Amino acid sequence: MIAEKIPELRTLSAEEKLILVGELWDELAAYPDSFPPREDHIKLLRERLEHYRQHSDDVVAWEQVKARILASR
Repeated sequence: MIAEKIPELRTLSAEEKLILVGELWDELAAYPDSFPPREDHIKLLRERLEHYRQHSDDVVAWEQVKARILASR
């Protein structure tokens, strides 16, 4: 485990750990080509696109969903 290699991580507060996670995520996001898409993800996206094409009436626009959520508050 990485934490065992860097014992100082255990001394960080929860807030510092959360900040570190964000910084690590930003670092990973800066190099998207380092993570080629997985075949199972591609398959799932194709299945969802095909479902959308066959059932496009099932889709609700984000604006409608957001309005419903805000109206229920």
